[in-house]
Amino acid sequence: MSVVKIIEVIASSNKSFDDAVNNAVSEAAKSVKNIKSVYVKEMKAQVEDNKIKSYRVTAKISFIKE
Repeated sequence: MSVVKIIEVIASSNKSFDDAVNNAVSEAAKSVKNIKSVYVKEMKAQVEDNKIKSYRVTAKISFIKE
């Protein structure tokens, strides 16, 4: 029997939202195995001097717990 677990993570990037999502998955993969999906719950950008300084995402990562 398999159980799917979900963790919520916050990740950031100076490049893009896509890069922030990749960072979320990469960091989660260091402590969990069998990642199956990522759901981006929220996207935010920090602005300074009318330019985006950093991109942030809150993401739910699902994985199979054996």
